[in-house]
Amino acid sequence: MSKKRALISVYDKTGVADFAKELVKLGYDIISTGGTKRILESEGIKCLSVEEVTKFPEMLDGRVKTLHPFIHGGLLARRDNSEHMNTLKEHHIEMIDLVCVNLYPFKETIAQPNVTQNEAIEQIDIGGPSMLRSAAKNFASVTVVVDSSDYEVILNELSESGDTTLKTRQSLAAKVFATTSDYDASIANYLSEENDEKGLPNQLSLNYTKVDTLRYGENNHQKAYFYQSDDNQSEIGIGTAKQLHGKELSYNNYKDANAAIHLVKEFDEPTVVAVKHMNPCGVGFGKTIHEAYSLAYESDPISIFGGVLAFNREIDADLAESLNQLFLEIIIAPSFTADALEILEKKKNRRLLQLDTTKPNQSEWELVSVSGGLLVQESDTKIDDETEWTVVTDTLPTVEDIDALKKMWLVVKSVKSNAIVVGNARHTLGIGAGQMNRVGSVKLAIDQAGDLAKGAVLASDAFFPMPDSVEYAAKHGIKAIIHPGGSVKDQESIDVANEYGIAMIVTGTRHFKH
Repeated sequence: MSKKRALISVYDKTGVADFAKELVKLGYDIISTGGTKRILESEGIKCLSVEEVTKFPEMLDGRVKTLHPFIHGGLLARRDNSEHMNTLKEHHIEMIDLVCVNLYPFKETIAQPNVTQNEAIEQIDIGGPSMLRSAAKNFASVTVVVDSSDYEVILNELSESGDTTLKTRQSLAAKVFATTSDYDASIANYLSEENDEKGLPNQLSLNYTKVDTLRYGENNHQKAYFYQSDDNQSEIGIGTAKQLHGKELSYNNYKDANAAIHLVKEFDEPTVVAVKHMNPCGVGFGKTIHEAYSLAYESDPISIFGGVLAFNREIDADLAESLNQLFLEIIIAPSFTADALEILEKKKNRRLLQLDTTKPNQSEWELVSVSGGLLVQESDTKIDDETEWTVVTDTLPTVEDIDALKKMWLVVKSVKSNAIVVGNARHTLGIGAGQMNRVGSVKLAIDQAGDLAKGAVLASDAFFPMPDSVEYAAKHGIKAIIHPGGSVKDQESIDVANEYGIAMIVTGTRHFKH
């Protein structure tokens, strides 16, 4: 019983043969199973089979092979407990000192298109998590490894002192429990979705992996990290964007970039969105992406400075030259020509992100922390049914008005409430965001638009509680308004619109963004 033993059974066999060879050199006997055993033996590594240890055959198509006292007794027995050690001796159970196990690819399987439930169920690992948890619980004596990137650390410590340190074993055990927790959460979420549950289950399991430690949060005294959704395998947002150039993203960069991406994906035609502090400051549309950029810039040439720009078309060299005239934090596009990259990379700190912004937004669960809790809601990806829109005024909107109203209605979804957007079919002209009263946002948007407000349209994310906003808009030349309606004072707003000859559309759908 003095010779140490390692149990190795891995799905991902990266580096496992080299790891096992070094363990043998360090005096370990190897226990292994199935495909892992075949790989090791093909490399000349002598292995005991699990059946040789348990004296019991593998059964039920391999579902039962390591679930046995000769395995788990050897893992769980406390070396400092004489009763445990006597029990092992009485039942002829030998200790297992190191466990190297990784799990069946359940997440990868369910991410594949058209996977059946039976195929998914067969990738639920039972023996692997059980061995990992047993070994991790007894980290005082047992080294457990679930990640091949830890092989080198373990071998170095074994070579230097004949054992791993307690600190290392505890760290490895923590990684195991994080891994099995995440694995179980994926299974629970999958089965809940398969069961067509409405909404989310009572017990919410989240699957995120830390991929970046940020320099700081919103302010430099706050710690911050970026976690990527493990369930998100598609290219839908900032979590899967590829950074081509520039310094690392900050906490605020992530939030601004996410806002820009979400808005630019609302449009099919060439569109450019400029975002500053989580709000769009300019949105331009054109026959070409060059024209769209020029119009986005004209929307607010002051606020765009230091902003985040999202494009839904490729950026070429000519456009890159124009962009280089500005200080910009981040540029996001589905692609960049080689010449454009060469030009844009001259600004060493500016971040360049590649993401397919032509794909529509997908419905996701949005998570917002509050003190002692978590708010969860579906993302606002609703595409309004325009057949339910109603013109409620005597004056009808023109075809050009309707084009502009549709665009501003999409933009207002991405503006912090109370949200007002003034613009035309080509670009935004003024944006009022986050005010404590709606007329305040109206005044900000119209004041920014200035004389260009005359003949423009206005979108409001929610109804007008008072007719003062409509009157202010009318007096400054706004010719058409779109809003959800639903106020007890809707008729007063309609009456003011009729008085000034303004066209008004009521959509029936609110788009608050708090």
